Amino acid sequence: MNDDAVIVVVAGLVATACGLLGPFLVLRRMALLSDAVSHAVLPGIVAVWLIGQTRAPLPVIAGAVVFAVLCVLAIDALRASRLVASDAAIALTFPALFSLGVLGVTRFAEGIHLDLDSTIYGEIAFTPFDTITLGGLPFARAAVVLAVVTALNALFVGLLWKELRATTFDPEFSTAIRLRPRLLSRLLLGAVAVTAVASFEAVGAILVVTMLIVPAATAYLLTERLIVMVGLTVAVGWFGAIAGHRVALMLDSSIAGAVGLVCVACFALALLARLASRRVVRSS
Repeated sequence: MNDDAVIVVVAGLVATACGLLGPFLVLRRMALLSDAVSHAVLPGIVAVWLIGQTRAPLPVIAGAVVFAVLCVLAIDALRASRLVASDAAIALTFPALFSLGVLGVTRFAEGIHLDLDSTIYGEIAFTPFDTITLGGLPFARAAVVLAVVTALNALFVGLLWKELRATTFDPEFSTAIRLRPRLLSRLLLGAVAVTAVASFEAVGAILVVTMLIVPAATAYLLTERLIVMVGLTVAVGWFGAIAGHRVALMLDSSIAGAVGLVCVACFALALLARLASRRVVRSS
């Protein structure tokens, strides 16, 4: 497999892993969560440096995951109190954790190149060069990691499909029939946190935030059926990965930026189609 194909496959795996969870974030009005996680992981990176004096990828990712999960648990706790709206809970939590990380860097890691760009935010164009050997064959490490994350997300959504659907559309009824919507919400947010952190290291924050939200928002405009929405979300993400890569090659520009732009263009087209259909209905 050539380098271009590896890049497209990695971007497509990110689209799939994120696309399985993104619709639930959009429907639960938690779209800002992915951006929150991207800022909240900094204290974990600082903690790993303080404890182990290392910037190796595995311990850094582990530290980032811990604080990403803490971030989503704090957001969920604030939401569950019903004193703070979802968007406000996100806006309150991630600045606090990000500020803690900034203080940690300036106080304990000053003069050391220890920031998000150097420790966890990757670049998708470099993924073909970081390989591991499985069965005597070389594979892009990012592709292997993201394939595992995608499989785990598919298993999670498949096993808890009915429960996730019920708690997304009618949390009060779900509580009444003892589906434990708060636990399911925490599991979903935890899956989002792990997916985001695993993807950050390989492809960068911009692409992950894009894939978690934009394809799902696009699918939301095109269908009212959840299962179709999930399918369309993954499809839009893959289209963005393939077409965006082609656009980046033609323009000799950022692959992540081009993929994001194509996904946003898909959203714009879906929005125009939705507005046009409304006008047809009103005029008939």
